Amino acid sequence: MTTKIAFLGLGGMGTPMATRLLDAGHPLTVWNRTAARSQGLAARGAAVAATPGDAVRSADVVISMLADPGAVAEVAAAAAPRLRPGTHWIEMSTIGPDAVRDLAERLPTGVTLLDAPVLGSVDKAATGELGILVGGDADGVEKVLGVLGTVTRCGPPGSAAALKLVVNTALIGGVVVVAEALALAGRLGVPAATAEQALLASAVGGAARRALATEAAFPTALAAKDLHLATATAPLPVLAAVLDRLGAHPDLAAHDLARAADRIRAGG
Repeated sequence: MTTKIAFLGLGGMGTPMATRLLDAGHPLTVWNRTAARSQGLAARGAAVAATPGDAVRSADVVISMLADPGAVAEVAAAAAPRLRPGTHWIEMSTIGPDAVRDLAERLPTGVTLLDAPVLGSVDKAATGELGILVGGDADGVEKVLGVLGTVTRCGPPGSAAALKLVVNTALIGGVVVVAEALALAGRLGVPAATAEQALLASAVGGAARRALATEAAFPTALAAKDLHLATATAPLPVLAAVLDRLGAHPDLAAHDLARAADRIRAGG
């Protein structure tokens, strides 16, 4: 059986995710603040809505993949009055548990909310190999989520958003540490290739792979957003220092985190 899906947010991750759902045969309505980003999906058969409310009015499932808590709150305010009882709203952005609770309060009675942030970049989104952390009861939507990747149930609503923030802050911090380690290698005269291979083979190999990535798409501005959410929640002096390091390169805000690592490695 197909499920009528409204997909809100067609950024670097949202577009390949929405494409997979459309290719799986689900009737799909999409909305994006910049309407031009909808054209490719429209050409493949998706309906394009002018507003979030128009997008969700006949949906069985609503998926939001937006930049930050403010964007989610704004879109929810516009969409909530048009939601039908029985609809599932799957919030897949990285916004933290507080914003998930705020979203839950905005939704009308009879609408089920799941927080389902993802692990993986645009390559995994395109191939349906994302890791999907789910907070809440996913029984009614697991087949939809299965088109996008592998589901890991984390507990009650908000639990997945919390875990995603933990994972992202550890990764972002690790990338910056690797970049500084490579800067140290340069100062000490260690050949770059030797240092890279040693780090890749070490306990920080995952962070090293991410720091050296060339095809990922996690904008530095979104990494900084995640660190802002984390440091506003708890005293995290190391991550606060990492946030300062990223903030020193505003010209890289739209570029992948690995490009910020390159700048730091070069002494920036």
